[in-house]
Amino acid sequence: MKKLMVFLMVLVLAAAACAPKKTEGTKLTAGTPAYNLAKELSAVVPVFDPDKNAVLLTAKGFTVTAGDVVEVIQNTMGSAAAGLKDRDAQTLKTAISQTAVQIGERRLLLAEAEAAKFTVPPADVEKALTDQYAQSGGEEAFMNMLKTNNVDFAFVKRTIGEDQKIRGFLEAKVLNTIQVSEEELKKVYNEDKTATVRHILLMTQDKTAEEIAAIRKKMEDILARARKGEDFAALATEFTEDTGSKEKGGLYESFPKGMMVKEFEDAAFSVPVGQISDIVQTRFGLHILKIESRAKETEPFETVKAALETQLKQTKQAGAYDTYMTGLKSKAKFEEAKF
Repeated sequence: MKKLMVFLMVLVLAAAACAPKKTEGTKLTAGTPAYNLAKELSAVVPVFDPDKNAVLLTAKGFTVTAGDVVEVIQNTMGSAAAGLKDRDAQTLKTAISQTAVQIGERRLLLAEAEAAKFTVPPADVEKALTDQYAQSGGEEAFMNMLKTNNVDFAFVKRTIGEDQKIRGFLEAKVLNTIQVSEEELKKVYNEDKTATVRHILLMTQDKTAEEIAAIRKKMEDILARARKGEDFAALATEFTEDTGSKEKGGLYESFPKGMMVKEFEDAAFSVPVGQISDIVQTRFGLHILKIESRAKETEPFETVKAALETQLKQTKQAGAYDTYMTGLKSKAKFEEAKF
């Protein structure tokens, strides 16, 4: 699971580096590295076929095609992209979908920034480039890295400029409008800060509907046994498919809010201490949780106030961004294709 998440993160970052301004999707040219990569990947997932150039996403003013996705992968991963042909079909399909969405979202944001005539001083772009050089061991090392990976410097510089434009526009339009009140801070301060739970996970990823139904029946049987008083830790050790907690009887100790997936976190911080949750479904599968304990903040309010304000502001900004993006997508009739 960890390898999959790392792989997807690579492609999400790749999509974030995408900067083409095309109304029609990219059609790859035969014989280019991107075309050859697409041909290799199409043996695993046919939608990559560069000769068909399937449309993956539509919106007012533009489409995102398989060619767009491959172009981003090639420009960002360079020679490392060849290794993608060894990935399984489901992993590649998930990556294609996420990358196409990221490309589409970026185009919407760039269009909004340009419509608002938002500009970035050239000096800011140069400073961002200088920071990139420093992180890579100097300008020469950075250029060598690009050359080794067949990534075009003009692509990188253009991308950095557009990143600056999007970030600045979002800060002015959405993020800097967020305020946090004293009352909100005290409410968060008085909430439970951490939870300790035991849980059992039966995974449902890549399963058929019939298989998922059988897994749910199995979980219902386990839940019934737990609620009749069987030792939860022993049940977790026997049945859970979460390798990170299996040998500890399903135990996750003192984790804060924001660490777990939302559905899991909601149960961990709402089910009464000592009780067992209903079946909870997440993107990983089906869970049941036993709440061992929860704890509140032990430091004085004034000591943690600044950190709480930063945390709450970031949470509210994330929500505001999601709301803003949802509105943009709705206005643009943003629609993903099924494949």
